[in-house]
Amino acid sequence: MNEDIKRTLKEFAHNGSRITVLTGAGISAESGIPTFRGPEGYWTIGSTEYHPQDMATYSMFTQKPDEVWTWYLYRMGVCARAAPNAGHVALADMEKLLKSRFMLITQNVDNLHLRAGNHPQTTYQIHGNVFFMRCTRECTNTVYALPEQVKGKARGENLAPEDRRHLVCPDCGSLTRPHILWFDESYNEAFYHFYSALETARQTDLLLTVGTSGATNLPTQIVREVYAHGGTIIDINIESNPFSQVAQKTPRGGHIKAPSASALPEIVELMS
Repeated sequence: MNEDIKRTLKEFAHNGSRITVLTGAGISAESGIPTFRGPEGYWTIGSTEYHPQDMATYSMFTQKPDEVWTWYLYRMGVCARAAPNAGHVALADMEKLLKSRFMLITQNVDNLHLRAGNHPQTTYQIHGNVFFMRCTRECTNTVYALPEQVKGKARGENLAPEDRRHLVCPDCGSLTRPHILWFDESYNEAFYHFYSALETARQTDLLLTVGTSGATNLPTQIVREVYAHGGTIIDINIESNPFSQVAQKTPRGGHIKAPSASALPEIVELMS
């Protein structure tokens, strides 16, 4: 981290600025969670191998709900075995330090930010959370934690009758679905904080992008909003990417080429 970026971080932390953090898969990869499109994402049903882009769709869920639920319960088990790393903990510390000036927007569905200590009200989970479910009929907008009786699945393990009994809406008894934004669905406010995330971006003075390169729509819009009103962007990523290129064009912005688990604790120390 160069001295100019260090000075910028210190000043934003102490001048009353609003600071937003946008995180992606990179921060969770440091906790050992495989990337979504890696080998762990592929799923075999019978003799057919399905890619994540096939499984993570409303269309597949309507055709094979048990198989889709099994895949997500497998992913839930992977996430449950992982632990928040130093980067996650640092963001929880940053929230405590900055209080109402802090917002966290995450693309990750693994629940690690909340487990590390970030507050649900100030953490916009714009792609959902694999530990939660909601009614397929949308009789309510309530999002429910998965019942404790529903456990993570091993590869090759099938959905049990007991699982089906618990994966139902507490209000109307209909089948539930994973609380995940699927590839064939659009962002909305009720479930994915679409308008709130954009409004947060408009009010952001400093945006930290962490472990994400902008492969999805809303994060790209968030970066674009901050850039458009002259905000500062600092990208934390082990590789150069579209967000780091935008960051370097913003006032006093830049790219910290380092793992988030080492960069974020240093940033919090600078801000303290």
